[in-house]
Amino acid sequence: MASASSGTPRQRVTVLGSTGSIGTSTLDVLSRHPDRYEVFALSAHSRVEELAEQCRVWRPRFAVLPTAELGCALVDRLRTLGVSTEVLVGPAALEEVAAHPDVDSVMAAIVGAAGLPPCLAAARAGKRLLLANKEALVVGGELFMRAVREGGAQLLPIDSEHSAIFQCLPEDRGTWAQRIDHIVLTASGGPFRDRDPKTLRDVTPDQACAHPNWVMGRKISVDSATMMNKALEVIEARWLFDLTPRQVKVVIHPQSIIHSMVVCRDASVLAQLGTPDMRVPIAYGLSWPARIESGASQLDFLTLKPLTFEPADAERFPGLQLAWAALEGTPGSTAVLNAANEIAVEAFLDRRLRFDQIHAVNAETLARIAVPADATASVAGLLDLDASARRLAAELVGRHGV
Repeated sequence: MASASSGTPRQRVTVLGSTGSIGTSTLDVLSRHPDRYEVFALSAHSRVEELAEQCRVWRPRFAVLPTAELGCALVDRLRTLGVSTEVLVGPAALEEVAAHPDVDSVMAAIVGAAGLPPCLAAARAGKRLLLANKEALVVGGELFMRAVREGGAQLLPIDSEHSAIFQCLPEDRGTWAQRIDHIVLTASGGPFRDRDPKTLRDVTPDQACAHPNWVMGRKISVDSATMMNKALEVIEARWLFDLTPRQVKVVIHPQSIIHSMVVCRDASVLAQLGTPDMRVPIAYGLSWPARIESGASQLDFLTLKPLTFEPADAERFPGLQLAWAALEGTPGSTAVLNAANEIAVEAFLDRRLRFDQIHAVNAETLARIAVPADATASVAGLLDLDASARRLAAELVGRHGV
């Protein structure tokens, strides 16, 4: 469809996970540039009413839900609203709208390992892939990056930390290795940065989800509180920027103003700064290599509080070290860690596991799973490994749980 103002074709965008925090922020950015973008497809996990309202506003060609029951509910609601969006259901439908020949860009904001197959489909189809689903790289690793290369996809990181690193590097990826000594991912420290580690056993889900700087979904908020989110980001960064595990470092930066840093071989440090608003990396990913207005407020350096840094407390955040343990273990170990963490966090949110037991489940699952030699060679192998790790983690939740 052409823009009425310029005659330039608008980019067609699929938003996977459109009712989550990243999805709604993406739609907010898109709404500011109706002459540049149109929504091709939307997907949600269970929020039928919210997805129906998005379809009413955006009129996408497709909307995707995981089950026939939810799909029928959406069809009924769209009929009431007078919206002609076609409803698709199931995992294959996610791959279809991610790889559709009429799609230009895909925002991959599905949480968890379920996001890997549609991300791979978009990569193989050569799309501009805006990656907010870090699990695609945590689980898929080399398989995913190979699909990006072979498909000719443009991979744009959306996590604020990885977007910051990307923004500090030149467009010519071939020069990165010559420039980088190491990178530093910043972490806010979450809601328990100053809390006595001995009291963490009493943390409630609502307390863990009360992030001091960012508005996020409940799962990623818990991951931020345990620093497992940062552990997964370490793994993601290793693959995104083709680094050794020990070239990725983490520092606590409570103000969340410096989003990450590149330490160059000549000892120069390049940093990206901005307000803690996910619309900034989303807008950058949509418009790269250009820049468009995001809706975020600008930094006021005259009122900015002092920027501070501190090491991550290993007693308070024991899960962080599992990132390097998994990266240096058998290929596929990172998929095991991710699967265990998804099960443990779900159990915590359901009040079946204490906050301080999340790490125990993750560490024991990682130590006990024997990863098959060919597990990382295919999506099927990775998903089988994921399922095995989930089963063991669920058993451990039953053993450790409250």
